[in-house]
Amino acid sequence: MQKAKYLDPDTLSKIGPLDVVTRQVVEGIRIGMHRSPARGISTEFSAYRQYVPGDEIRNIDWKLYARSQRYFVKLFDAETNFLANLLLDASSSMTFGSGNITKLEYAKYMAASLAYLIVDQRDSAGVGIFDGELRQYIEPKSTLGILADISREMEKVDPQPRTKVADILHEFAGRMKRRGMVMVFSDLLDNTDEFIKGINHLRFRGHNVTVFHILDPHEIEFPLNGVWRFEGLENDGELITQPARVREAYLKELEVFIGKVRGACIKSQADYVLVNTAEPIESVISSYLLQRTAAAKVR
Repeated sequence: MQKAKYLDPDTLSKIGPLDVVTRQVVEGIRIGMHRSPARGISTEFSAYRQYVPGDEIRNIDWKLYARSQRYFVKLFDAETNFLANLLLDASSSMTFGSGNITKLEYAKYMAASLAYLIVDQRDSAGVGIFDGELRQYIEPKSTLGILADISREMEKVDPQPRTKVADILHEFAGRMKRRGMVMVFSDLLDNTDEFIKGINHLRFRGHNVTVFHILDPHEIEFPLNGVWRFEGLENDGELITQPARVREAYLKELEVFIGKVRGACIKSQADYVLVNTAEPIESVISSYLLQRTAAAKVR
C-alpha cells in the first residue's frame, strides 16, 4: 500500500481560511485510510456503550461480557445517533508556536476536521470555545451548515489569559443530557488534579472522552541553546536563563506531567493522544481513528 503524503503543518498554515484547510486535511485523511474514516470515532455507539452506575442491569449484554470481561449495555434507537462536543482551549498559552503554526491554530484545524468527519456521516457535532470560561458554544447539529458556523466562530477567537479546563469539563458534564463524546483540545497548562476530576466527572456521567494534548515541539524537546528570555503568556512574568542548564530538569518534569495525565485517562478509560504540532494533522487523526477502530474490534 502506498503511504499517504500528508501536508506538513507549516504548509497548512499558508493555504488560506480555516474551511479551506479543513477540506484539505479531510481529503488527506480519506486518502490515507482508504475507507470511511469517521467509523473509528463512533464505532461503539452503533449498538453498545460502556456500563456506568445507574444503568439498568437488565440492559447489560452478558454474552459480550463473557467475551470481553467488560460491561456494555445495549442502546435503543433513540440513543444510537452519535453526538460529539469538541472543546477548544483558546487561552493565551495556546498561542505559542516555534514554527509557522501555533498550538491554537493546530487545534483549530484538528477540531474543525473532526467535526467535518462526524457531520459527513450524518452525526452531530458541536463546539465549545473556552479560556477561563466558556466564550462561545455551538450546539451540536448534523447538518452541513454547522461547519460554516464552526469555522466562523473559530476564526473570531480572541485568546485570553488563564485556563480553567476543569471548570469547562464539569460544566459540560451537567450540560449534556444525552450520553455522547467529548473531545478536548488543549495544552493542559492548568491545575492537573482539577482537570483529572473533570475527566472523571464526564466518564461517571457515561460520556466517552478523548483528550488531545497539544504541545509544540520546542515544549516537548526543549532544544534551545544560549541565553533566552522566557515570557509567560498568561501573566506569569518572565525568566532569563540558559536552557541547557535546566533542560534535564525540565524534561523530567514534562515526563511526570504527561505521565500523570495519561495515567489518569487510562484509569478512567478516556482516550489520551499526545499531539506534537510538528506532525501532519492528517497523520495524527488517522492514527487516532485506526486505534479506536482496533479497540472496538477487540471488544
